[in-house]
Amino acid sequence: MISIRVLGPGCANCVKVADLARKAAGSLGVEATVEKVTDFEEIRKYKVLMTPGLVINESVVCAGRIPSVAEVTTWLTNAMAAEQ
Repeated sequence: MISIRVLGPGCANCVKVADLARKAAGSLGVEATVEKVTDFEEIRKYKVLMTPGLVINESVVCAGRIPSVAEVTTWLTNAMAAEQ
């Protein structure tokens, strides 16, 4: 199972990134958990300077912008390959 974390205060951009992640995982048929992380102390552990941040399997893949669905799909594909 892929672990996806969206880092940020819960703003509209954070919600959009979470929705993109769910959409990309669904299009790939990937079993994934999507967790929103709003606690700033927890966000600091990932050394993200700008939100929203996107973490897949504990690796920061994007921060400070909204990625495209294609980008998220690529990152999820890479994460699945790394698990095998």
